[in-house]
Amino acid sequence: PSPRLLDKRKFINTAQVAGVESYLIGDGPARGGRALLVNTGAGLRFRILVDRGLDIDQAFHDRHSLTFLSHKGPTAPSDALGRGLDWLKGFPVGLLTTCGPFNIGGPCTDAGEELGLHGPHSNTAAHLQSVCAPDLHTGRDRITIVGAVRYGAFYGPCVTLRRTISCPLFTNRIEFIDELTNVGNADVPHAWLLHVNLGYPLVDAGATFCFNSDRVEPFDSPISRAWFSRAHDFRTVPQPLKAHAGEAAVVGYVYPRPLDARGNTTVGLVNARLGLGLAVHYNTRQFPRCGNWQHWGEREYVCALEPMNGTVDGRDKDRARGLLDTLKAGATRRYEYAIEVIDSPAGLKALSRRR
Repeated sequence: PSPRLLDKRKFINTAQVAGVESYLIGDGPARGGRALLVNTGAGLRFRILVDRGLDIDQAFHDRHSLTFLSHKGPTAPSDALGRGLDWLKGFPVGLLTTCGPFNIGGPCTDAGEELGLHGPHSNTAAHLQSVCAPDLHTGRDRITIVGAVRYGAFYGPCVTLRRTISCPLFTNRIEFIDELTNVGNADVPHAWLLHVNLGYPLVDAGATFCFNSDRVEPFDSPISRAWFSRAHDFRTVPQPLKAHAGEAAVVGYVYPRPLDARGNTTVGLVNARLGLGLAVHYNTRQFPRCGNWQHWGEREYVCALEPMNGTVDGRDKDRARGLLDTLKAGATRRYEYAIEVIDSPAGLKALSRRR
């Protein structure tokens, strides 16, 4: 229902129909971690991990999970996971894991600096600035969460993220504004990637990726080159594959056509059997390419759509190719994007046309 159609005489507490609540995780490796549970009132429910950079792990629409959750689940943030591939030891997967802000992609040494996989963001706790719960009796029909994440060290780099997450009530849409400011006095390398992870049962055999892109570039590995070749239907989800056991996975870069003159585009996935899809809306000027990660191992059956401003080949390679972005001293970079669950026939048809 829309807020206008609800009979407000029949409830006194808006939390009965939609809202947000905060709590501390009570057990396991994330014990004591701060969490926010959001219910939009339209079937979409998700959990924000404040101590993991305001990223999102659990996400559901009605009875269906939308994402994949790792074996360990969420863990406490740790600077000790910043070398090599150690980032994977704390990777909860979940609906949104953000990567950056100084590097994304594989570990490397760039300009004399040793860099671990995907950067420090998801191992950095946020400062929660505000949580605005809805109140339909006073006209507040939106959930809004604002927080800041601070990265760096004395002498620099010194960068602050201000993240705003908002949901109009009775929609299946999560809206984000990320504002990254270099508060230091020297220019710094900048990379930003949205690891939007999808899992069973939304992701199942026969589901299809939707991105209107003629240009597809495989990651430089034999398995990725074969998977993203024109001879292979890489847009259709397969059954679990024994060939994807362990670390085996494929990655391709897609370049979706903008939908308007401002550069906005949409990528997503549709499960026609469930009558359910998920769309990621973003701007191609902010994120020039979108990664498509597919890992179809048994019990690790997961994929991702990854808008990014660089590549996942490593910061040293991006620098050599002229693809490395820079955040100048005092400058702010703004990213706007949204994640939306699609459950209407018209919406699914429109998203499917992006195939």
